[in-house]
Amino acid sequence: MEFVTGGTQTNQLVIDSLLKSYEGVVSAETGHVATHEAGAIEFSGHKVITLPQEEGKINSHDLQSLLIDFYNDGNHEHMVFPGMVYISHPTEYGSLYTKKELEDLAGVCREYNIPLYLDSARLGYALGVEESDVTLEVIAELCDVFYIGGTKIGALAGEAIVYTKENKPAHFAAIMKQHGALAAKSRLFSVQFDRFFTDDLYVTVGKQTIEHAKRLKAILKAKNYSFFYESPTNQQFIIVKNTELDHLKSFLAYSFWEKYDDQHTVIRLAVSWSTTDEDLDQLEQLL
Repeated sequence: MEFVTGGTQTNQLVIDSLLKSYEGVVSAETGHVATHEAGAIEFSGHKVITLPQEEGKINSHDLQSLLIDFYNDGNHEHMVFPGMVYISHPTEYGSLYTKKELEDLAGVCREYNIPLYLDSARLGYALGVEESDVTLEVIAELCDVFYIGGTKIGALAGEAIVYTKENKPAHFAAIMKQHGALAAKSRLFSVQFDRFFTDDLYVTVGKQTIEHAKRLKAILKAKNYSFFYESPTNQQFIIVKNTELDHLKSFLAYSFWEKYDDQHTVIRLAVSWSTTDEDLDQLEQLL
């Protein structure tokens, strides 16, 4: 296990450490590394190879088709090799993979001898969903590397990278140093994770947040908002009229997500470890 500061740094470090110079990383077209990291992966010299997504997820069929087509291309020696697969759990849309979906993706990766990397910046909120059959043990079994997100569940800073198959690249500290990721006081990160995994605090915080997410969803439904996608985790996506955006911004912190049509926009609302019942009471009144 290695500790670094934040999610984008983690993704760039892990991906660059596992890929050869001529390889790229396969991701959903909506994946964080493909959309919201300011080209950090490309900056390190690796292409992000995108696949179609459904609710933020890729599937094993599309992945296998991409790999078959690549190796059947007579010019593939002149192309960027798909060298690893990146997924996130929860995804950018707050959706969750099932155990079967992860098993299928892992099976394709093992067939082609490429690592499966799971970005789990919001892992605590995934583990807080009781209906999910993906546990920390399942992730460790099926993924070659993942990280335990700390920042988004209340850590001052810090993400914990876990290589699961005795596959951590050699001289990893040197690689971290090259990426500006080797913290002089990494014990400040580790002490937070020690607390997270004492008395199951990490999952407890996740479960509390999911309960707040359920209430947020109920409030939005009661106020007749339309959902772009009903996420089971802490992020909720609603469709609002463009004419309402400035009014909402006057009392609500939301993120632009995507254009829905000429008159409507999809925005993201998120609860977190710091959300309180009083916050939701106030939101209900303001809406």
